Parts: sequence; C-alpha cells; structure tokens
Amino acid sequence: MNAEQNQGLNAISEPGEFTELDRFMFESWGYLIIPNVLSKDEAQQCLEASIRLHEREGTTGWAQVGRGFETEPTLDNLIDHPAVLPKVRALYGDRFILQSAWCTKQPAFGGAGGWHQDGSGAYDFKQLAYPIPLLQLRASYLLTDQSLPRMGNMEMIPGSHRAQVPLPADIRRDKGDLPVGHVICATAGSVLLFHNAVWHRTYYHDGDYDRYTAHYIYSPPWVRFSDRFVNDKDYLERTTPMRRYLAGEYERPDAPFGAGYPTTAFKD
Repeated sequence: MNAEQNQGLNAISEPGEFTELDRFMFESWGYLIIPNVLSKDEAQQCLEASIRLHEREGTTGWAQVGRGFETEPTLDNLIDHPAVLPKVRALYGDRFILQSAWCTKQPAFGGAGGWHQDGSGAYDFKQLAYPIPLLQLRASYLLTDQSLPRMGNMEMIPGSHRAQVPLPADIRRDKGDLPVGHVICATAGSVLLFHNAVWHRTYYHDGDYDRYTAHYIYSPPWVRFSDRFVNDKDYLERTTPMRRYLAGEYERPDAPFGAGYPTTAFKD
C-alpha cells in the first residue's frame, strides 16, 4: 500500500470539544483532521487575504509569510477559532501562546518537500526528552482544495512522534516516498492539528494554481516567537482581550516562578 492508498485512513475529529476519542487518536497518530471548520466563503476570504500577504512581500516559488493576523482581519479571526481552540486548551491547559502564524504558498506544479519534524534550528527538540514533548501544536487551515492526492497535501507518518529512531538519512536526503506515509485529503476550510514531532512533508502538487495553507502554531508561554520579535502595538490595541492574551507579550515572561504571567483569559 502506498501513501495515496493510505489517504483513506483518517483520524477525523469534530469541531470544538476535545473528546476522549480525540485524545486517543492524537496520542496514537499525533494528529487530527477537523473537516469543514470554515465555510466556503470564509475559506475564500482567508485565501484572498493570504494571496495579498504574498503579493505585498513579492514572494516567488515556495514561500511563507508570517504575522498576517496583524493586518488581515479574516486571519486574525483564526487565532481563537471555537472549532480549534478548545482542543489546543485541552492539550496545554490555560497558559499557552500563539508562537507564530505562517501563511505558506506551494507554487503550481510543485514537487514534494523534504521530510522533517517541526522544531527549532537552534536546538533540536529531540534532545529534550523521549518522547519528544509537545512544544509546537500546529493548526493548519487548508485554504485551497486538497480533497484528492497531489493537490499540495500534507503527508504525515502516523505515530512517528513516538519513534525512538530517526527517519533514515537516505529517505530524507532523496525526499523518498514511504509505504507508511499518509496523504491528508480534505476540502478547503478543513484543519489539520498536529504534534511537532510527527514526521511530515508537503506532498506533490499537480495543479496549475498556487496552494495556500495558514498555519497557527501554539506553544508554552516561555517559547520565543518565530514569526516576529515583538507584537505590533497597534494590533494589540485593536484586537480582542483573548487574542492579546494569546499574543503572549507579557511583562516578564522569563521571570522565575511564573512572576509576570497574567491570569488566564479563559472564563470557565
């Protein structure tokens, strides 16, 4: 069975509550698929916002642009989306931040990307512990249709966040295909929620249009931002209290014993 045949297997979750089944699937596979989080119109509006970001930056080829939520209201609305945030909260508790938000473009007729785990180039997360801890929880909003393979899908290796050995070097070097790869097939507006330690890559894109995905990465509050050095002050003044809290610009986030952290913004 190849990766495209495996795509029929899906860890499907419902929007909102993080159920016991969600937890079992997430712990077993390292990711969940939440279909139809955004309506067709909402997904189109987010796609148009993402295209504007890339046009303003003048990107070419494969590219990603960060912190689009500061200038695009439709992207700002995704930070605390009620279909996704309860699941993030169930995994982290009440204190976590939006570490980064990247709008990624895969160009038309794009090839497969390289296999990798998410983390920090400065310090490999696998040096911290086994299993690799959850330090970056990624919610990926699909903004173009990926309901069939070879549409710029994500390809995941289920359960690889628990692997005690690395993916073979030759597979990584050659961007090789795997019999255990799972091509994620879902419509625009769906969300892929996954653990930083799951091995994954961008799958092939045969379409004559650019593929866009908006990635929102949540982390413990002491993890440094990766798409910005500080938050835009004008953005903090006009956004909601919850989003200001998740923006994570606290008075002394490095203080010992938690001094400087605000009380939670969650009301329940």
